[in-house]
Amino acid sequence: MALHKRYLFISNGPKQRPEIYDQTTPITLNNFSIPCVEAALSMGYAVTVGINRKYAAEICCRHYDINFYNAEIYRNPFNFREVYRAYKNLCCFLQNHPVDVIHCNTPIGGFLGRICGHKYHVGKIIYTAHGFHFYKGAPLLNRMLFKTVERLLAKKTDAIITINQEDYRQVQKFKLKSGGTVYYVPGVGIDCRDFAHIAVDKELKRRELGISAKDFMIISVGDLNRNKNHESIIRAVAAADNPGYQLFICGEGPLREQLQQLALKLNIADQVHLIGYRTDIKQLLAISDVFVICSLREGLPRSTMEAMACGLPCIASGIRGNVDLLENHNGGILVAPQAVTEYVDALNLLYENPSLRREFGQTNLMTVRKFDTDIVKARIKEIYGTVLL
Repeated sequence: MALHKRYLFISNGPKQRPEIYDQTTPITLNNFSIPCVEAALSMGYAVTVGINRKYAAEICCRHYDINFYNAEIYRNPFNFREVYRAYKNLCCFLQNHPVDVIHCNTPIGGFLGRICGHKYHVGKIIYTAHGFHFYKGAPLLNRMLFKTVERLLAKKTDAIITINQEDYRQVQKFKLKSGGTVYYVPGVGIDCRDFAHIAVDKELKRRELGISAKDFMIISVGDLNRNKNHESIIRAVAAADNPGYQLFICGEGPLREQLQQLALKLNIADQVHLIGYRTDIKQLLAISDVFVICSLREGLPRSTMEAMACGLPCIASGIRGNVDLLENHNGGILVAPQAVTEYVDALNLLYENPSLRREFGQTNLMTVRKFDTDIVKARIKEIYGTVLL
């Protein structure tokens, strides 16, 4: 057992509003980090997690005896000022708090964790790729630049964990640090029990949203950005020309105004509802008829897993991650990411066939169990037991 050794978990995260960035209230870990933190604690490690808070070292964690440091690791790899600041923060932390293990995640966290880990002679470096930027169909720049960087960084890595099969096959071709190994884990985990019995009055909740029980409620969850490709489903609702179709998109982002203007231009402003950040996603999924995800790139989308755990049929872009979760016409319908007519056909098929919706929903309830948190936790503990002992 690795008693009294030190472990650091880092990943990118959202840029906090000033009033939140300065807060020192206790933090609850998200599902993203829990399996790894629990595994490290069970092995006797003193755990620190990087967060984006000014006074991170003063913040307590609910449920776990761990520490925090202010990582300031954000998502944009081309904001060099932010990346450099995160690099300096991590160097400062490692210089003053040497660690034995770094488990780094996401592109920026993975880059910084391995560069700094190598610089400060960290004993073991584990990297979880949540979706390589050189995915199938990616722009040439992505395939050349990001793949080259990942190949070089792999040589500084003791273990690479992938969460979908396409990435797992890709990284098999990389040369890791001597003795390094590539692993597959089915995502970051979803607690299916949380979605088993959702208390919601469907008629009341729909009335609150301004629609009726007879409307065909289509739901999508994700940031309003180009990658999430909400434009395609908005255009599909317009092309379907069915006033009963009501599209609800949960999320915030830079394209809000553009998407609103598109709905106005297509004369479906009364059918497209950009409802922003929501704390009632489970209830919204429970009252919906179909879930749609149009992304151009995903690792293994949690939003799709949550919809599956609610027993919803899905319409999804046929890309990496989505194809790990859904088989075409068996739980959902896979379409080309920007093929509006394919979305229209899929919507109409499910609208006209309630029994097919129920069949797909039941299939998804069974399929999503393979991605349950308990399975992910067990797999992470198994990997740690091999890599860290």
